[in-house]
Amino acid sequence: QVQLVESGGGLVQAGGSLRLSCAASGSTFSVISMGWYRQAPGKQRELVATIGSGGSTNYAVPVKGRFTISRDNAKNTVYLQMNSLKPEDTAVYYCNLYCLVGLGSQSYWGQGTQVTVSS
Repeated sequence: QVQLVESGGGLVQAGGSLRLSCAASGSTFSVISMGWYRQAPGKQRELVATIGSGGSTNYAVPVKGRFTISRDNAKNTVYLQMNSLKPEDTAVYYCNLYCLVGLGSQSYWGQGTQVTVSS
């Protein structure tokens, strides 16, 4: 079992920055990737960024060049540095951990943290 605890959300003006953190605990030794997704009101949850166990990263087009995902393997923590924030970045941000479980795989989610960007 895996637990994910997110922190760092809040209210910021357009152009500002926020840093999200997600600490993982439990059975985290077979992690394939960790990442961030977001869900705005009335919209589906969408990928923001992921980072693989080897450090490879993947970003959604709307956040490329503005957001940076990183990972501290020793702390089992993933970070999302968000710069040049825009009102359209307003959403609940969810941490995700994807790992091997037995012969299959499992995806775990955090409880979500609200990010609000005012214009």
